[in-house]
Amino acid sequence: MERNFQLVLAYDGTDFHGWQRQAGLRTVQAEVEGVLQRVLRHPVHVHGASRTDAGVHARGQVAHLHTTSVIPAEKLLRAVNDRLPDDVAVRRIAEVPPTFHASRDARGKLYRYRIFNAVRRPVENLAQRYTWHVRFPLDAERMQAAAQALVGTHDFAAFASQGYPRPSTVRTIWRVGVASQGDELVVDVEGDGFLYHQVRNIVGTLVEIGRGHWPPERMAEILASRDRTRAGPTAPPQGLCLEWVRYSEAIDGPRDSEPGAAGTPDVAGCGGEWRPGHWSTRWT
Repeated sequence: MERNFQLVLAYDGTDFHGWQRQAGLRTVQAEVEGVLQRVLRHPVHVHGASRTDAGVHARGQVAHLHTTSVIPAEKLLRAVNDRLPDDVAVRRIAEVPPTFHASRDARGKLYRYRIFNAVRRPVENLAQRYTWHVRFPLDAERMQAAAQALVGTHDFAAFASQGYPRPSTVRTIWRVGVASQGDELVVDVEGDGFLYHQVRNIVGTLVEIGRGHWPPERMAEILASRDRTRAGPTAPPQGLCLEWVRYSEAIDGPRDSEPGAAGTPDVAGCGGEWRPGHWSTRWT
């Protein structure tokens, strides 16, 4: 009998060419599929919830696969992790209904972007693989004020890079949080789904506002323009991390704490033990 397994994965994206399998390139999907095929002893296709780009990390990527193997989930988890390289791990494996699809059934995602905001270099904190180094001071309160314009259902064409065309550029963002602690500034963006480079383009725009190049009101103007050339630069990939993917309660289980989703981070963002701060804007 065919079974459907949900996997929650974490990976350091630095040395990967993204999630999606590409001929001749090292990708997360290819690494995971290769190990699973050796363990399950049949061809495997792993469907991921998000096609993270080269250099982007994850603590809560979700995927699914179908298998006829009778190996229990807990034994499969151990066998796979014993064989995976050091920069990727399966955090959890659970059997789910046959119709579950990691991408199509996703109801929401949280991406976290970390900025090392100091003159000194992030390598002093061993954070160079997981942060964007911005040397000039950033005003987090200005950035949060600007981010309010993004919360809700909008056409986000101004923040969508070319690469993966979609039938619609309308998305819903539920929450944007900007917080700082010490030398780090973190931007959390939570929504029902995201366009190609959307979060990185939002962060690049917020940085322009945070450094004083543009007023906070500029964000609403950029959004309304639906013109990518009006927005800021694309932030580099290493600061971005997929923290979790949310599904229905039937898949995630009871939600005793926010966000209660598959792949919910323990407390930290990718590559660090930083806890989210106090500025946020939420839409419900």
